[in-house]
Amino acid sequence: MNPNDRFALEAALQTRVRHGGRVSVMSMGPPGYKEVLQEAMETVYADDLHLVSDREMAAADTWATAITLSAGIETLGEPDVVFAGFKTADGETGHTGPQTNWCLDMPLVTHVVSLDIDEEAGTLRAKRLVEGDIEEIETVETELPAFVVADPEFEPSYRTAGERLTLKDLREETKARAENYEEHLTVRDHADINVDPDYIGLDGSPTIVSSVDPIPKAPAEREATMVDPDDTGAMQDVLTAMQSAVGDGDGGDAAAAGGD
Repeated sequence: MNPNDRFALEAALQTRVRHGGRVSVMSMGPPGYKEVLQEAMETVYADDLHLVSDREMAAADTWATAITLSAGIETLGEPDVVFAGFKTADGETGHTGPQTNWCLDMPLVTHVVSLDIDEEAGTLRAKRLVEGDIEEIETVETELPAFVVADPEFEPSYRTAGERLTLKDLREETKARAENYEEHLTVRDHADINVDPDYIGLDGSPTIVSSVDPIPKAPAEREATMVDPDDTGAMQDVLTAMQSAVGDGDGGDAAAAGGD
């Protein structure tokens, strides 16, 4: 699971604890992503899982992915809040959440570090990091339904004993569900979500990655020698080398600690 997706899931779980409802977790990807959804259900929370998977969706850029996800979300009905992760751990564009929101035409709140909902007023109130300044926080309010992109600085808050007890119960329930996660999983292809193959996958992607530069591996500058701790002579050589490295005075103590 993408590390940044966890913050979105934590925000969804907090909302579930405080206000009830259901948490549906969705991803677009190959069949192997079923296990990613299982991880989301087990490690944080999910009432049900949804995988949008089809060969027609392969090689999608962020825009084609957003079109696919928005169509998938619409099959769930009309959610009150859609939560998205900040960015992926590979491309790191941060485009997919806002682009999906553009397709859904909801109010968008990004870089969210905390939030709450006024059910009676039908509004979402959030604190978010101001662009370009991780120290400055502003408070914003918008009507529901809304789209939230959780920031890596998001920290869930459970303010009452009742909320903490509810959290405990929900965590136990989701771990139990995850053991048989496929019973709670729905897989849809492009026909199920009613999208034209020309607008998704590689065909629907206006951008193409021409190449990827591998991160160079640093050359090894030191060699390691394995030493058997039962070899008295070899261990003495290690102690001598350590004493020489740390110098006089406290060197004996350091060497003894290393030897132990």
